[in-house]
Amino acid sequence: MGFGDYPKEYNPSVHGAYDPARYYGPQDTKFFDLKLGEVGAWFGRRQKTPQALAGAISRCWWRWQHNYVHPKRTGIAPFFQLAVGGMIFFYVLNYNRLKHHKNYKYH
Repeated sequence: MGFGDYPKEYNPSVHGAYDPARYYGPQDTKFFDLKLGEVGAWFGRRQKTPQALAGAISRCWWRWQHNYVHPKRTGIAPFFQLAVGGMIFFYVLNYNRLKHHKNYKYH
């Protein structure tokens, strides 16, 4: 599987039209349905490659797009989500410079 190809688990005759927000691999227990003792085995069954991480991020992005950006009557929520996400991202990037501007109370 190269960059831009369909996942190897995708079969057009079985799955129909390709949806980039869907995982076509084998179904597994959802993370929130796990018991505490099953978490280690669940993480052990995951692929730990850069390509798998890129696929997970891509699916997350497309799910967000389908829920907030692509509906017929989209609201202002995606703009606020991007603005807040950008503020948090740049705060984390500039934290070392900002931490010196704390207000100290001297007794």
